[in-house]
Amino acid sequence: METPILIIDDDQELCALLAEYLGTQGFAVAAVHDGAEAVEHLQKHSYSALILDIMLPGMQGLDVLRKLRERSATPILMLTARGEDTDRIIGLELGADDYLPKPCNPRELAARLRAILRRADSLGTQTSAQTSVGDTILDRGNRSAEYAGTPLQLTSAEFNLLAVLIAHAGDVVSKDTLSEEGLGRPLSAYDRSVDVHVSKIRKKLAEAGGDKLILSVRGAGYQFVSPTGN
Repeated sequence: METPILIIDDDQELCALLAEYLGTQGFAVAAVHDGAEAVEHLQKHSYSALILDIMLPGMQGLDVLRKLRERSATPILMLTARGEDTDRIIGLELGADDYLPKPCNPRELAARLRAILRRADSLGTQTSAQTSVGDTILDRGNRSAEYAGTPLQLTSAEFNLLAVLIAHAGDVVSKDTLSEEGLGRPLSAYDRSVDVHVSKIRKKLAEAGGDKLILSVRGAGYQFVSPTGN
């Protein structure tokens, strides 16, 4: 069965090329070429993942991302201009799951999409549906999380990383491990994805009353602790 994905990019030639290649890789590809149109389209249609270009006519890609994250946790892979680190970081902070610079290699794009979807699937089908540490509860069955009864509105990548941290609660988890197990890809040099996602998780936990649950261990990684330190 083909996996439905949507490309949101105003470069129609690129969309056609990507759709042709991804179609051979098991994806059913649709495309929208305008930001506002994409937001409206996604109110009526659902996809397993989205590919979103940052540079769009009318409503910019980051604005589209912000709108989508208000109501959806669908995995989103951003396409950014090469060298635009600021856009990448802002995109991750707004809830994007991953990014690739343009022009991108279609083969790498397909691999990144599979990694995003594989992590969502594997973490959603583990034997133990619920895991808890202190007042933090993860439900892998419906991919939801809460702290002290308050739902945490996590993106797909944030849920994956929190699941890894909670699975290793009390232990320091390296950024390499978090990237491999949470994002489905090796951590590359200068890649701040893990740091940005963890920062967002911390903020959402703190807003629910769970402050200082994820510790930074300089030069080593991150550690999830219960309120009692267990």
